[in-house]
Amino acid sequence: MAKDEDGAEKPTVTPYEEALEALSSLITKRSRADKSNKGDRFDLLFDYLKMLDLEEAISEMKVIHVAGTKGKGSTCTFTESILRNCGFRTGLFTSPHLIAVCERFRLDGVDICEEKFLAYFWWCYDRLKERTTEDIPMPTYFRFLALLAFKIFAAEQVDVAILEVGLGGKFDATNVVQAPIVCGVSSLGYDHMEILGNTLGEIAGEKAGIFKHGVPAFTVPQPNEAMCVLEDKASMVNAHLQIAPPLDANLLNGLKLGLEGEHQYINAGLAIGLSSTWLQRTGHLDVTYLHQDSTLPEQFIRGLTTASLQGRAQVVPDQHIDGESFGDLVFYLDGAHSPESMVICANWFSWAIEGNNQPNQLNHLPQNNGKSLDALQKNHVEGCRKNFTQVRLPPQLF
Repeated sequence: MAKDEDGAEKPTVTPYEEALEALSSLITKRSRADKSNKGDRFDLLFDYLKMLDLEEAISEMKVIHVAGTKGKGSTCTFTESILRNCGFRTGLFTSPHLIAVCERFRLDGVDICEEKFLAYFWWCYDRLKERTTEDIPMPTYFRFLALLAFKIFAAEQVDVAILEVGLGGKFDATNVVQAPIVCGVSSLGYDHMEILGNTLGEIAGEKAGIFKHGVPAFTVPQPNEAMCVLEDKASMVNAHLQIAPPLDANLLNGLKLGLEGEHQYINAGLAIGLSSTWLQRTGHLDVTYLHQDSTLPEQFIRGLTTASLQGRAQVVPDQHIDGESFGDLVFYLDGAHSPESMVICANWFSWAIEGNNQPNQLNHLPQNNGKSLDALQKNHVEGCRKNFTQVRLPPQLF
């Protein structure tokens, strides 16, 4: 055991713990909601890319970029699983992590191993430490992790990089990607309002900041206020915006989605649109978009039914109790942290304990501009909002 200056023994710090300590040093006390500095010098990200020699690698990376309030992590997970089952080497970047930071970086569906994480971490950290200045300081926590993801995916030569926006869209670190293959916006709602705005329209405007000129985009049925903004923003950059309908459960040939909950059929529908468009635009699929009236390819079904993501409508039986009563204690885990998500979570829990295998409500949402969602939110969310105190993670960690 190592000793301090006074000769007293102190715990040995592992290389992983040392990396976490360095990473934690990048958490700033300054709030990202500071209105005096909109975007918090977003342009610095391009300086960091130069320092890490990642400009060319990012320009060549075949990216799927997904923003949204609810379901963007699940959508990215479904998308990764589909394309991996199609035979491609995948890279997936999501946030936040539940237990270990390595969870944020998946290669071929598996969290990056500690050895690789440390090698790429210190390569990026040391190079930035050497090259940053007072005018170009070290990147903040999430920005560093996004840069690390780019380094990992470039070095590991993934065929496709699926990026989940951390917070918002327009000024998110992942938005340094200038030419993604396709973009997506999952369900929108009220979260991080001190940063993104107080109305669905303002929030939608921030999320739509990931739309790029001429790059196709998908969204799901949205409330009118949000949908109008998404359509306007897409039109401004000549991005063809399509509405992906929720997945018809009958197309799974009797199987269940890998992620539990009725709401996941919405995310799965978006993932199908993103995956099929990526395949088409990269020269691997003749059709422009797999519509719901067609059968799903076997690879898509396998991807959708084997996808996994911790903390999203997750059912965990307790395996550490008396064997005779195994299965009596079951944990139902979900990271819902907004009024809308709490409603969805409650619906999923009711659905799960009843043992239902097929969706009975969300799969029948309208496949147009989502008008009925307005009524759904008014009837359920507003009542929830009055009595719900949100527990917020510090935005620096996204």
